[in-house]
Amino acid sequence: ERIHSLVETCTFEEMDAEMTSVDVLNFNGAISYTAKLEENKKATGHKEAVITGICKIGPFKTALGVMDFGFLGGSMGSVVGEKITRLIERATEKGLPLVIVSSSGGARMYEGMFSLMQMAKTAAALAYHAKQRLPYISVLTHPTTAGVMASYASLGDLIIAEPGAMIGFAGPRVIKDTTQAELPPGFQTAEFLLEHGLIDAIVPRKELKQRLIYYLDFLTAGLENRAAVTD
Repeated sequence: ERIHSLVETCTFEEMDAEMTSVDVLNFNGAISYTAKLEENKKATGHKEAVITGICKIGPFKTALGVMDFGFLGGSMGSVVGEKITRLIERATEKGLPLVIVSSSGGARMYEGMFSLMQMAKTAAALAYHAKQRLPYISVLTHPTTAGVMASYASLGDLIIAEPGAMIGFAGPRVIKDTTQAELPPGFQTAEFLLEHGLIDAIVPRKELKQRLIYYLDFLTAGLENRAAVTD
């Protein structure tokens, strides 16, 4: 639904659609990780918590990633990190702008360090994308937290959020218990972050496509391959 609201009709070409997580650690809890994966695949109709591909947003050819909080809380495991990294690398290879729409509770605990290392991997891929002077727009939706917020979600050239989105690393209850201090009103909301200069804009969902077109027009103006981006 979100992809359809952003891209031009019939322009989205999905990447790595068949990639799916496996229970490499044989994680056992009340419900096994394998069972959780199957349950979420059936519930969402997706194989993972992110869909990636190449599309057009307005006239601009763009690498797009969209996370689904409904799939294990949008958590980032090895496959989510790999799909995001491959998307960034494709954007770098083709000289394309990048847009990632995040919605996540953070790293996927069922995968341990395999999950946590995705933070560094995605950040490294973005650093190389930025070195080529290619733009990246990060869109934060409710909620965007923990390992995702501490990696690629916070690294955009422009960071925009939906109204009322919860954005942060640890949750407010954890912070309050750790610091033993009262938190400011509205702490970790998009509005609070905008007021304190941590994001660049708040954009309602129905206005997001037109705003992205406006930003992409501005950010791609100096690209050597702008003609290829807008062909």
